[in-house]
Amino acid sequence: NMSAGRPFRGCACFFTDNIFVGRFGLHVRYRDGPQLRRDHGRALRERGCRSEEQFQEVLREIEAEVQRRKELIHQSVERRAIISKCYKPKHPEVYTLQDSFLAPEFLEIVRFCTSPGADLQGLLSYLKSFSDKRIYRLPVFTEEFCQAFVDELENFEQSDMPKGRPNTMNNYGVLLNELGMDEPFLTPLRERLLPITALLYPELGGACLDSHKAFVVKYSLHEDLDLSSHYDNAEVTLNVSLGKEFTEGNLYFGDFNQDPSPVPKYIEVEHVGGHGLLHRGGQIHGALPIASGQRWNLIVWMRSSAIRNQLCPMCHRKPELVEAEGFGDGFTDPLGEEVPQTVNLCAL
Repeated sequence: NMSAGRPFRGCACFFTDNIFVGRFGLHVRYRDGPQLRRDHGRALRERGCRSEEQFQEVLREIEAEVQRRKELIHQSVERRAIISKCYKPKHPEVYTLQDSFLAPEFLEIVRFCTSPGADLQGLLSYLKSFSDKRIYRLPVFTEEFCQAFVDELENFEQSDMPKGRPNTMNNYGVLLNELGMDEPFLTPLRERLLPITALLYPELGGACLDSHKAFVVKYSLHEDLDLSSHYDNAEVTLNVSLGKEFTEGNLYFGDFNQDPSPVPKYIEVEHVGGHGLLHRGGQIHGALPIASGQRWNLIVWMRSSAIRNQLCPMCHRKPELVEAEGFGDGFTDPLGEEVPQTVNLCAL
């Protein structure tokens, strides 16, 4: 996993910023107890954290999450090795992307975007757009593929293999790099999307999304029901509805995190099986509770090192690079000192 031969890195803010306190629905930055009280005490109190005992509980929860993050790389590498050695896939064919998995309309959109003279207006005629928030829906996978893929994920979930959770906000789901899907499935899928994202999101490095983090999330009545408001560690996110049968659970979208308005306008977007939503990673969004059934979604956070090397989207500072495994969080070490006066965004 190299970008022009450079290993991918993380940003040190992963160990201190955007820590989700589930019971109070709040993201916090954490250095130590006094800083937490200073910076977030009021917001925690407003959300019901009123006693000292509750505050200490929150502190323990945060410290456990920081510890989990510190052990993450090592544990993920271990899990992946065990899965690779011991897990017997039920549908081995779904691990390698094939054209037959992709909806014919998706292939047609890619053909259009790679044709001479393709432009944004032409592309938009193939997509469903939602409001002015630059959220687009497009067909991605066939129904047959979605069924086989979910069946494979359920088979993995029911196995005794070790499992990592996708992120602090989703407790149920699968990290696809641990299943060994990064190279044979996800990288080719991301590369297929580049001609589309280049036209939709040029200023976010849409033409040079060179890494990703991908996971599947699962919502059901006795597990995760919904998802609090948040933004993604991505330049561009793809969210594909895989099934199964469910009611409610719409996604909602608010402001772009870099230009919040005093009274954000939210829009609701329904899931359509096999279809994906493309949106800017910084678009604030969440998921409403499902009312019945089970909902599985494939989430691909696509990243452009050319963009994020300038400014980390999570701490909004120049990234403080730390070693990482695989695609890390999509940052790369700086190239030599000389940068030409006129730069092609994607060549950085």
